Amino acid sequence: MGNKAILLGNEAIARGIVEAGCEVAAAYPGTPSSEILPAVAKWADDLGTKTVVEWGANEKVAFEMAAGASFAGKRSCAVMKQVGL
Repeated sequence: MGNKAILLGNEAIARGIVEAGCEVAAAYPGTPSSEILPAVAKWADDLGTKTVVEWGANEKVAFEMAAGASFAGKRSCAVMKQVGL
């Protein structure tokens, strides 16, 4: 951490998620946000963190997975396209 890197926007978001200590990342795919979750998995692996990465059946399910993890005391995030909100 603290290393300089040239990243695309979604890669930077993913790296920020991992570096912030997110333990559960849930998402529903949709352009342009569909690149974020695979990048979270990559950064978690590269940085040696234990981040659970899951695709939801829809935006509501992805949000519920992240909310459930948060209620259980885990730092979590939900990723979806703007229309999914």
